Amino acid sequence: MSDAPLPPLPEFPPDAQVCGNCKLWRPHSVDHRGWVGPCRVQENRGLFPPSAPICNAFAPKGGVAAPAPLPGRVPAARAPRSVAPVVIRRRADPDSQVDLGDLQMTRQDLIDLIREATLDAEPPPLAQKWEGGKLQLVPGKAEVKGSELPIDTLFHKVVMVRDRLRVLEQKLNAHPKLSDAEKVEMQGYITRIYGSLTSFNQLFREKGDQFVGAKSEE
Repeated sequence: MSDAPLPPLPEFPPDAQVCGNCKLWRPHSVDHRGWVGPCRVQENRGLFPPSAPICNAFAPKGGVAAPAPLPGRVPAARAPRSVAPVVIRRRADPDSQVDLGDLQMTRQDLIDLIREATLDAEPPPLAQKWEGGKLQLVPGKAEVKGSELPIDTLFHKVVMVRDRLRVLEQKLNAHPKLSDAEKVEMQGYITRIYGSLTSFNQLFREKGDQFVGAKSEE
């Protein structure tokens, strides 16, 4: 790797409609195009220059320049962090309707949509009665030693499964090559998976964070 100083980051007028003026774009390295970097929202775009045109996720920097990389070396790649604001959630009826003009959805649908957009930046709380608790694994044979697992560790893994199922559900619903019938079929499998995981609902402090399976027909 060359030790030559890296070129300075390009500067753009504040009103320029380019990714370099978006706080979601970050410098990563230098190639034949100059400085390139990823978008923390649209990771599938890979590395691209800051002169790229903005998209509908554009978030202006507000005049605050992005931190410049250390001279003489390429910054190490870092995992993208969510830039979603901290939201204080007020529990309301999840089935109440939210009026969005021609679009009608329940409050819970809107909450789920926001969580998917922010990758669920605010982790759900563990039910208070399980805080500091342990899960005992008792083998069927007396001569085999059992083990213990902190409940908060189990809860973290359950939340990871839940969040990845939500992302999978979102990607399936937005897939351009799947027919509506195929999406309904895939959604049915996901719903049944949610139903299989409802045994873990007692770990969640808030009911709105729990798994919801297929509702029984009345």
